[in-house]
Amino acid sequence: MEPHSRRDQPLRILHLAAPGTVGGLESVVLALTRGLADRRHAVWLACTVLPGAGEPPLARKARDAGVTVVTLALPGRAYLAEYRALARLIATQGIGLVHTHGYRSDVVGGLAARRAGVPRVTTAHGFIGGTWRGRLYEWLQLRSARGAAAAVAVSRPIVERYFAAGVARDRIHLIPNAWSGEAPAEREAARRALGLEPSAPLLGWVGRLSGEKGPDVFVEALGLIRGAAWDAAVIGEGPARGPLQARARALGLEGRIRWLGAVPEAGRVMAAFDVLVLSSRTEGTPMVLLEAMAASVPTVASSVGGVPDIISEREGWLVPPDAPGRLAEALGAALGDPGEVRARGMAGRERLLQERGPDSWLDRHEALYRSLLSHDGRG
Repeated sequence: MEPHSRRDQPLRILHLAAPGTVGGLESVVLALTRGLADRRHAVWLACTVLPGAGEPPLARKARDAGVTVVTLALPGRAYLAEYRALARLIATQGIGLVHTHGYRSDVVGGLAARRAGVPRVTTAHGFIGGTWRGRLYEWLQLRSARGAAAAVAVSRPIVERYFAAGVARDRIHLIPNAWSGEAPAEREAARRALGLEPSAPLLGWVGRLSGEKGPDVFVEALGLIRGAAWDAAVIGEGPARGPLQARARALGLEGRIRWLGAVPEAGRVMAAFDVLVLSSRTEGTPMVLLEAMAASVPTVASSVGGVPDIISEREGWLVPPDAPGRLAEALGAALGDPGEVRARGMAGRERLLQERGPDSWLDRHEALYRSLLSHDGRG
């Protein structure tokens, strides 16, 4: 057995990401780095951003939580400069393990970790496919994962993607995302924060307004609902906003959908909704679903990725992806039975607390890190 002093020894971990403003990857990295810092580990977070972009919200929040943050402001293709900066950081700070998130960090950070001789963990937060560029990035990410000491998958479909790409089965670790543990705002406070005073049940949608998230499926479904009163609110920004608003007008939905744009810490205001809609075409383990469960808000969700592992028909409604008619039917059923909405929302929160608590999630990451370091002779 590992000596007690070695088992409790603080780890020196570097997390790497090229974060956006908000999203599932950013939420997971924040929860992981903050949680590890709370456990007295020495945690660094290196964020690669474009020059002039300023510090991303992830960096600010992580620093406030006691994480040492390094922001690398580099042009989009300055891979060599990024590699050298990361190699210096690993060497000068005595980093024992590197954890990469996203294709750029996987490729560049993976090379830096390999050169330094430290083990690397990679996490695939989801794959969206889409354009040739997106598919190329995913290919690079999967190929890079073959050289990692451990590849974390947040859902069972990602396990299979790793394996099909040639990642050794014994290096693949299924660690689904967990709830952060942050308490959501109460319903009235959440609605005030969003400036909402709905006169009917409120359907919420949260995410990036782009094809993989299926906001168009949501809008089409709203146009098919018959015989029920509803209001809707959309939180998020993205390239599809203009076309979506145009389509909503064409369907006669203007004035019934509030387009709220990006909302910082949207998980805090989830209780504003009566029902959350997750109309994605592809997912890993969506954090927005966990945030809704924390607020006792049931979800009508596409049965994709890790979603069926999180909720069943007891906690929400599952529908096929890219099927506006089926989504509209499920929304109609929810709108017609407020008691069932409340019951499924309560069941979702109960399941979240039993299965997706942050402590066991952090335990699994910490155990993985220690096993790698012990095998590497550094533990």
